[in-house]
Amino acid sequence: MRTLPSSWFPLGALFAPQCTFAELAAATPDPARILFKHILWLALAPAVFVFVGSSLFGWRLGAGEPLRLPQETLTLIAMGYFLALLVGLTSTAAVSRWMAATYGGRDALGAHLALVALVATPLVIASAVHLFPHVFVNVLALIPALLWSLYLLYAGLPTVLGTGPERGMLMASALVGCLLVGAVTLLCVSVALWASGIGPAIGV
Repeated sequence: MRTLPSSWFPLGALFAPQCTFAELAAATPDPARILFKHILWLALAPAVFVFVGSSLFGWRLGAGEPLRLPQETLTLIAMGYFLALLVGLTSTAAVSRWMAATYGGRDALGAHLALVALVATPLVIASAVHLFPHVFVNVLALIPALLWSLYLLYAGLPTVLGTGPERGMLMASALVGCLLVGAVTLLCVSVALWASGIGPAIGV
């Protein structure tokens, strides 16, 4: 059995998802290799994009002047963004592995990390829109990417993890539910930190 799908993984999520699913199902990915070769960079790219875009142009929240933050604040935001994405991607793989026992999927951690990397790829590529940090433009760009990621999750999970279509759909739905809870929790923590004075002062 191969240790990893073809060299263009995880970009196969964009060009040939079904072939990539089949290759991944037949592979036994090494968790450390997936983590350091793919997951780490998938988490880093959006943070770099947001740092560069915010430094050059500032964030536009509407029709007014762009919001410009000090470099120290932007660095902290980018670092927090990177850590949040890294923890989110790895914890999603851990939750997926934990669920696999219930839904009859394989429990190899590398397979779950690879699946998460595959699903996250459209969102990471779309995050290049952070280089033009306008809230409306970012939302328009990220919504189609989110839909594509959801398609990859529902279409790829049964093949990659070896569950049946029905169990795969249920497991994917349960995983989406966990991700929504995590997103809301992160939002609440962010609001709480900003309300307590930990975060950039934006004059509101």
